[in-house]
Amino acid sequence: MSVFSDILSRAIEGRTAIIGIVGLGYVGLPLAVTTAKKGFYTLGFHVDKAKVKALLEGQSHIESLDSAIIELTRDGRFDASSEFDGLCKCDVIIICVPTPLSIGSNPDLSHILAALKSIRDNLRPGQLVVLESTTWPGTTREVVVPALEHGGMRCGKEFFVGYSPEREDPANPEFNTENITKIVSGEDSEALLLVRAFYDAVVIQTVSVSSTATAEAVKLTENVFRAVNIALVNELKIVYEAMGLDVWEVLDAAATKPFGFMPFCPGPGVGGHCIPVDPFYLTWKAQQFGVSSRLVEFAGEINRSMPLRVVAKLAKALSRHQHISLDQSQVLIVGLSYKKMLRICAKAHL
Repeated sequence: MSVFSDILSRAIEGRTAIIGIVGLGYVGLPLAVTTAKKGFYTLGFHVDKAKVKALLEGQSHIESLDSAIIELTRDGRFDASSEFDGLCKCDVIIICVPTPLSIGSNPDLSHILAALKSIRDNLRPGQLVVLESTTWPGTTREVVVPALEHGGMRCGKEFFVGYSPEREDPANPEFNTENITKIVSGEDSEALLLVRAFYDAVVIQTVSVSSTATAEAVKLTENVFRAVNIALVNELKIVYEAMGLDVWEVLDAAATKPFGFMPFCPGPGVGGHCIPVDPFYLTWKAQQFGVSSRLVEFAGEINRSMPLRVVAKLAKALSRHQHISLDQSQVLIVGLSYKKMLRICAKAHL
Protein backbone atom coordinates (compact mmCIF):
# COMPACT_ATOMS: atom_id res chain seq x y z
CA MET A 1 0.00 0.00 0.00
CA SER A 2 1.32 3.43 -0.97
CA VAL A 3 1.86 6.23 1.53
CA PHE A 4 -1.11 8.18 0.17
CA SER A 5 -3.54 5.26 0.33
CA ASP A 6 -2.31 4.26 3.79
CA ILE A 7 -2.94 7.78 5.14
CA LEU A 8 -6.39 7.93 3.55
CA SER A 9 -7.29 4.46 4.78
CA ARG A 10 -6.45 5.48 8.34
CA ALA A 11 -8.46 8.68 8.00
CA ILE A 12 -11.51 6.75 6.79
CA GLU A 13 -11.17 4.23 9.61
CA GLY A 14 -10.86 6.98 12.19
CA ARG A 15 -13.72 9.05 10.71
CA THR A 16 -11.33 11.99 10.27
CA ALA A 17 -11.60 11.96 6.48
CA ILE A 18 -13.57 14.90 5.07
CA ILE A 19 -16.21 13.84 2.55
CA GLY A 20 -17.17 16.00 -0.42
CA ILE A 21 -20.40 15.31 -2.32
CA VAL A 22 -20.68 16.96 -5.75
CA GLY A 23 -24.37 17.27 -6.61
CA LEU A 24 -27.03 17.51 -3.90
CA GLY A 25 -30.02 16.04 -5.68
CA TYR A 26 -32.07 12.96 -4.83
CA VAL A 27 -28.84 10.87 -4.76
CA GLY A 28 -26.21 13.24 -3.40
CA LEU A 29 -28.15 14.81 -0.54
CA PRO A 30 -29.25 11.52 1.08
CA LEU A 31 -25.66 10.30 0.77
CA ALA A 32 -24.35 13.49 2.38
CA VAL A 33 -26.82 13.12 5.25
CA THR A 34 -25.79 9.48 5.73
CA THR A 35 -22.03 10.16 5.75
CA ALA A 36 -22.52 13.01 8.22
CA LYS A 37 -24.62 10.80 10.48
CA LYS A 38 -21.89 8.18 10.37
CA GLY A 39 -19.41 10.63 11.86
CA PHE A 40 -17.74 12.12 8.78
CA TYR A 41 -17.59 15.88 8.37
CA THR A 42 -19.34 16.33 5.03
CA LEU A 43 -19.22 19.16 2.51
CA GLY A 44 -21.92 19.27 -0.16
CA PHE A 45 -21.38 21.15 -3.43
CA HIS A 46 -24.20 22.25 -5.70
CA VAL A 47 -24.52 24.71 -8.58
CA ASP A 48 -27.92 25.97 -7.42
CA LYS A 49 -27.16 28.79 -4.98
CA ALA A 50 -30.77 29.01 -3.80
CA LYS A 51 -30.78 25.36 -2.76
CA VAL A 52 -27.44 25.76 -1.02
CA LYS A 53 -28.74 28.76 0.90
CA ALA A 54 -31.83 26.82 1.96
CA LEU A 55 -29.73 23.88 3.12
CA LEU A 56 -27.53 26.14 5.22
CA GLU A 57 -30.71 27.42 6.84
CA GLY A 58 -31.78 23.85 7.60
CA GLN A 59 -34.33 23.58 4.79
CA SER A 60 -34.16 20.58 2.48
CA HIS A 61 -35.53 20.35 -1.05
CA ILE A 62 -36.10 16.66 -0.32
CA GLU A 63 -39.02 16.51 2.08
CA SER A 64 -38.00 13.34 3.93
CA LEU A 65 -34.65 14.89 4.91
CA ASP A 66 -35.88 18.14 6.48
CA SER A 67 -35.32 17.18 10.12
CA ALA A 68 -31.98 15.52 9.38
CA ILE A 69 -30.63 18.63 7.62
CA ILE A 70 -31.66 20.83 10.55
CA GLU A 71 -29.87 18.54 13.00
CA LEU A 72 -26.69 18.16 10.93
CA THR A 73 -26.27 21.84 10.08
CA ARG A 74 -26.91 22.82 13.70
CA ASP A 75 -24.31 20.34 14.93
CA GLY A 76 -21.75 21.42 12.34
CA ARG A 77 -21.45 18.01 10.71
CA PHE A 78 -22.73 19.15 7.32
CA ASP A 79 -21.98 22.22 5.26
CA ALA A 80 -22.96 23.20 1.72
CA SER A 81 -21.47 25.50 -0.87
CA SER A 82 -21.78 26.58 -4.48
CA GLU A 83 -18.07 27.47 -4.50
CA PHE A 84 -16.16 24.39 -5.63
CA ASP A 85 -12.70 25.48 -4.47
CA GLY A 86 -13.59 23.83 -1.15
CA LEU A 87 -13.02 20.46 -2.86
CA CYS A 88 -9.33 20.76 -2.03
CA LYS A 89 -10.25 20.18 1.64
CA CYS A 90 -11.95 16.87 0.91
CA ASP A 91 -10.28 13.48 1.23
CA VAL A 92 -13.06 11.52 -0.46
CA ILE A 93 -15.04 13.14 -3.30
CA ILE A 94 -18.24 11.52 -4.55
CA ILE A 95 -19.78 12.64 -7.86
CA CYS A 96 -23.60 12.45 -7.84
CA VAL A 97 -24.69 14.50 -10.85
CA PRO A 98 -27.37 13.86 -13.50
CA THR A 99 -26.63 11.93 -16.70
CA PRO A 100 -29.46 12.84 -19.11
CA LEU A 101 -29.79 12.19 -22.83
CA SER A 102 -29.05 14.61 -25.65
CA ILE A 103 -31.63 15.50 -28.28
CA GLY A 104 -30.53 12.47 -30.33
CA SER A 105 -30.91 10.13 -27.32
CA ASN A 106 -27.15 9.91 -26.90
CA PRO A 107 -25.43 10.07 -23.48
CA ASP A 108 -24.97 13.59 -22.15
CA LEU A 109 -21.99 13.66 -19.78
CA SER A 110 -21.85 17.45 -19.52
CA HIS A 111 -22.63 17.44 -15.78
CA ILE A 112 -19.95 14.82 -15.11
CA LEU A 113 -17.41 16.76 -17.18
CA ALA A 114 -18.22 19.98 -15.32
CA ALA A 115 -17.79 18.19 -11.98
CA LEU A 116 -14.49 16.69 -13.13
CA LYS A 117 -13.15 20.10 -14.14
CA SER A 118 -13.98 21.49 -10.70
CA ILE A 119 -12.32 18.52 -9.03
CA ARG A 120 -9.24 18.64 -11.28
CA ASP A 121 -8.78 22.35 -10.54
CA ASN A 122 -8.70 21.52 -6.83
CA LEU A 123 -7.12 18.07 -6.91
CA ARG A 124 -4.35 17.32 -4.44
CA PRO A 125 -2.34 14.15 -3.72
CA GLY A 126 -4.06 11.52 -1.60
CA GLN A 127 -7.66 12.10 -2.64
CA LEU A 128 -10.17 9.42 -3.63
CA VAL A 129 -12.70 10.31 -6.35
CA VAL A 130 -15.75 8.07 -6.79
CA LEU A 131 -18.37 8.38 -9.51
CA GLU A 132 -21.92 7.33 -8.59
CA SER A 133 -23.80 8.71 -11.60
CA THR A 134 -25.34 6.14 -13.93
CA THR A 135 -23.39 5.88 -17.17
CA TRP A 136 -22.14 3.54 -19.89
CA PRO A 137 -19.55 0.83 -19.13
CA GLY A 138 -16.09 2.32 -19.52
CA THR A 139 -16.87 5.90 -18.49
CA THR A 140 -14.71 5.86 -15.35
CA ARG A 141 -11.63 4.58 -17.16
CA GLU A 142 -12.15 6.39 -20.46
CA VAL A 143 -13.50 9.74 -19.23
CA VAL A 144 -12.97 10.26 -15.49
CA VAL A 145 -9.34 9.14 -15.21
CA PRO A 146 -8.01 11.09 -18.25
CA ALA A 147 -9.90 14.23 -17.18
CA LEU A 148 -8.32 14.15 -13.74
CA GLU A 149 -4.86 13.16 -15.00
CA HIS A 150 -4.95 16.18 -17.33
CA GLY A 151 -3.89 18.23 -14.32
CA GLY A 152 -0.54 16.39 -14.17
CA MET A 153 -1.08 13.85 -11.37
CA ARG A 154 -1.36 10.11 -12.02
CA CYS A 155 -4.27 7.88 -11.10
CA GLY A 156 -3.20 5.11 -8.76
CA LYS A 157 -0.13 7.07 -7.67
CA GLU A 158 -1.10 10.54 -6.41
CA PHE A 159 -4.88 10.06 -6.40
CA PHE A 160 -7.37 7.18 -6.64
CA VAL A 161 -10.55 6.59 -8.64
CA GLY A 162 -13.51 4.25 -8.20
CA TYR A 163 -17.10 3.71 -9.24
CA SER A 164 -20.07 2.80 -7.05
CA PRO A 165 -23.49 3.09 -8.70
CA GLU A 166 -26.23 4.89 -6.82
CA ARG A 167 -29.18 2.80 -5.68
CA GLU A 168 -31.82 5.25 -4.55
CA ASP A 169 -35.58 4.77 -4.49
CA PRO A 170 -36.92 8.23 -3.57
CA ALA A 171 -39.89 8.34 -1.20
CA ASN A 172 -39.61 4.62 -0.40
CA PRO A 173 -39.81 4.46 3.41
CA GLU A 174 -38.42 0.92 3.53
CA PHE A 175 -35.08 1.62 1.86
CA ASN A 176 -32.55 4.42 2.30
CA THR A 177 -28.90 5.04 1.48
CA GLU A 178 -27.71 3.31 4.63
CA ASN A 179 -29.59 0.01 4.33
CA ILE A 180 -29.09 -0.67 0.61
CA THR A 181 -26.17 -2.91 -0.42
CA LYS A 182 -23.53 -1.02 -2.40
CA ILE A 183 -21.60 -2.28 -5.42
CA VAL A 184 -17.99 -1.02 -5.23
CA SER A 185 -15.09 -0.98 -7.67
CA GLY A 186 -11.75 0.71 -8.22
CA GLU A 187 -9.38 1.49 -11.06
CA ASP A 188 -6.72 -0.56 -9.27
CA SER A 189 -6.43 -2.74 -6.19
CA GLU A 190 -5.57 0.13 -3.84
CA ALA A 191 -8.47 2.21 -5.11
CA LEU A 192 -10.84 -0.72 -4.56
CA LEU A 193 -9.64 -1.11 -0.96
CA LEU A 194 -10.26 2.59 -0.32
CA VAL A 195 -13.69 2.65 -2.00
CA ARG A 196 -14.75 -0.44 -0.05
CA ALA A 197 -13.40 0.96 3.23
CA PHE A 198 -15.35 4.17 2.76
CA TYR A 199 -18.69 2.58 1.89
CA ASP A 200 -18.26 -0.12 4.54
CA ALA A 201 -18.20 2.75 7.03
CA VAL A 202 -21.42 4.20 5.60
CA VAL A 203 -23.76 1.45 4.36
CA ILE A 204 -24.98 -1.91 5.60
CA GLN A 205 -23.04 -4.04 3.10
CA THR A 206 -20.73 -3.76 0.10
CA VAL A 207 -20.11 -6.13 -2.80
CA SER A 208 -16.88 -5.74 -4.77
CA VAL A 209 -16.67 -6.36 -8.51
CA SER A 210 -13.62 -6.80 -10.73
CA SER A 211 -13.64 -3.49 -12.58
CA THR A 212 -15.29 -0.10 -12.77
CA ALA A 213 -16.80 -1.07 -16.15
CA THR A 214 -18.43 -4.08 -14.49
CA ALA A 215 -19.91 -1.85 -11.77
CA GLU A 216 -21.20 0.54 -14.41
CA ALA A 217 -22.79 -2.41 -16.24
CA VAL A 218 -24.42 -3.61 -13.01
CA LYS A 219 -26.33 -0.34 -12.68
CA LEU A 220 -27.46 -0.38 -16.30
CA THR A 221 -28.54 -4.01 -15.96
CA GLU A 222 -30.71 -3.18 -12.95
CA ASN A 223 -32.47 -0.38 -14.79
CA VAL A 224 -32.74 -2.19 -18.14
CA PHE A 225 -34.38 -5.07 -16.25
CA ARG A 226 -37.11 -2.72 -15.06
CA ALA A 227 -37.53 -1.00 -18.42
CA VAL A 228 -37.88 -4.27 -20.34
CA ASN A 229 -40.33 -5.79 -17.87
CA ILE A 230 -42.45 -2.63 -17.79
CA ALA A 231 -42.53 -2.73 -21.59
CA LEU A 232 -43.61 -6.37 -21.42
CA VAL A 233 -46.64 -5.69 -19.22
CA ASN A 234 -47.48 -2.60 -21.27
CA GLU A 235 -47.62 -4.80 -24.36
CA LEU A 236 -49.55 -7.52 -22.53
CA LYS A 237 -52.07 -4.89 -21.49
CA ILE A 238 -52.79 -4.13 -25.15
CA VAL A 239 -52.88 -7.80 -26.14
CA TYR A 240 -55.17 -8.91 -23.31
CA GLU A 241 -57.44 -5.92 -23.78
CA ALA A 242 -57.98 -6.97 -27.40
CA MET A 243 -58.90 -10.43 -26.10
CA GLY A 244 -61.37 -8.99 -23.62
CA LEU A 245 -59.21 -9.94 -20.62
CA ASP A 246 -58.40 -7.81 -17.57
CA VAL A 247 -54.61 -7.58 -17.40
CA TRP A 248 -54.75 -6.48 -13.74
CA GLU A 249 -56.61 -9.65 -12.77
CA VAL A 250 -54.13 -11.71 -14.78
CA LEU A 251 -51.12 -10.04 -13.08
CA ASP A 252 -52.62 -10.32 -9.58
CA ALA A 253 -53.23 -14.02 -10.11
CA ALA A 254 -49.80 -14.62 -11.63
CA ALA A 255 -48.19 -12.86 -8.65
CA THR A 256 -49.44 -15.62 -6.34
CA LYS A 257 -46.77 -17.90 -7.81
CA PRO A 258 -44.00 -18.00 -5.19
CA PHE A 259 -41.16 -18.46 -7.68
CA GLY A 260 -40.19 -17.52 -11.23
CA PHE A 261 -42.41 -14.43 -11.47
CA MET A 262 -42.06 -10.81 -10.44
CA PRO A 263 -45.06 -8.49 -10.95
CA PHE A 264 -44.73 -5.24 -12.87
CA CYS A 265 -47.60 -2.84 -13.55
CA PRO A 266 -48.64 -1.41 -16.92
CA GLY A 267 -49.09 2.33 -17.13
CA PRO A 268 -48.37 5.51 -19.08
CA GLY A 269 -44.82 4.59 -20.09
CA VAL A 270 -41.96 4.73 -17.60
CA GLY A 271 -41.60 7.29 -14.82
CA GLY A 272 -38.77 8.41 -12.62
CA HIS A 273 -35.34 9.89 -13.27
CA CYS A 274 -33.49 6.81 -14.49
CA ILE A 275 -35.57 4.14 -16.19
CA PRO A 276 -36.62 6.24 -19.22
CA VAL A 277 -32.98 7.27 -19.82
CA ASP A 278 -30.44 4.67 -18.71
CA PRO A 279 -31.20 1.87 -21.20
CA PHE A 280 -30.14 4.19 -24.02
CA TYR A 281 -26.68 4.54 -22.44
CA LEU A 282 -26.31 0.80 -23.00
CA THR A 283 -27.70 0.76 -26.55
CA TRP A 284 -25.39 3.66 -27.49
CA LYS A 285 -22.32 1.88 -26.13
CA ALA A 286 -23.33 -1.45 -27.69
CA GLN A 287 -23.34 0.16 -31.13
CA GLN A 288 -19.67 1.10 -30.67
CA PHE A 289 -18.90 -2.61 -30.37
CA GLY A 290 -20.86 -3.45 -33.48
CA VAL A 291 -23.66 -5.25 -31.64
CA SER A 292 -27.31 -4.40 -31.30
CA SER A 293 -29.46 -4.49 -28.19
CA ARG A 294 -32.74 -5.06 -30.00
CA LEU A 295 -34.81 -6.08 -26.99
CA VAL A 296 -33.76 -2.98 -25.05
CA GLU A 297 -34.43 -0.73 -28.03
CA PHE A 298 -37.85 -2.25 -28.68
CA ALA A 299 -38.75 -1.93 -25.00
CA GLY A 300 -37.97 1.77 -25.29
CA GLU A 301 -40.26 2.07 -28.30
CA ILE A 302 -43.13 0.39 -26.45
CA ASN A 303 -42.74 2.51 -23.34
CA ARG A 304 -42.47 5.75 -25.32
CA SER A 305 -45.69 4.93 -27.14
CA MET A 306 -47.75 4.44 -23.97
CA PRO A 307 -48.34 8.05 -22.83
CA LEU A 308 -50.24 9.00 -25.99
CA ARG A 309 -52.28 5.80 -25.79
CA VAL A 310 -53.18 6.43 -22.14
CA VAL A 311 -54.00 10.09 -22.78
CA ALA A 312 -56.34 9.09 -25.59
CA LYS A 313 -58.09 6.53 -23.35
CA LEU A 314 -58.38 9.00 -20.48
CA ALA A 315 -59.79 11.63 -22.80
CA LYS A 316 -62.35 9.15 -24.09
CA ALA A 317 -63.29 8.09 -20.54
CA LEU A 318 -63.68 11.70 -19.36
CA SER A 319 -65.77 12.57 -22.40
CA ARG A 320 -68.03 9.57 -21.83
CA HIS A 321 -68.47 9.75 -18.05
CA GLN A 322 -68.18 13.44 -17.24
CA HIS A 323 -69.75 15.04 -20.33
CA ILE A 324 -66.48 16.77 -21.12
CA SER A 325 -65.50 17.29 -24.73
CA LEU A 326 -62.45 15.49 -26.08
CA ASP A 327 -60.49 18.74 -26.41
CA GLN A 328 -61.35 19.81 -22.85
CA SER A 329 -60.37 16.43 -21.41
CA GLN A 330 -57.01 16.52 -23.20
CA VAL A 331 -56.28 19.88 -21.57
CA LEU A 332 -57.16 18.42 -18.16
CA ILE A 333 -54.94 15.38 -18.69
CA VAL A 334 -51.91 17.45 -19.70
CA GLY A 335 -52.08 19.07 -16.27
CA LEU A 336 -51.86 15.77 -14.40
CA SER A 337 -48.62 14.68 -12.77
CA TYR A 338 -47.20 11.33 -13.82
CA LYS A 339 -47.96 9.75 -10.43
CA LYS A 340 -51.53 11.06 -10.42
CA MET A 341 -52.06 9.77 -13.95
CA LEU A 342 -50.69 6.38 -12.93
CA ARG A 343 -53.09 6.22 -9.96
CA ILE A 344 -56.04 7.16 -12.19
CA CYS A 345 -55.07 4.54 -14.75
CA ALA A 346 -54.77 1.83 -12.09
CA LYS A 347 -58.06 2.75 -10.47
CA ALA A 348 -59.89 2.86 -13.79
CA HIS A 349 -58.07 -0.23 -15.14
CA LEU A 350 -57.14 1.73 -18.25
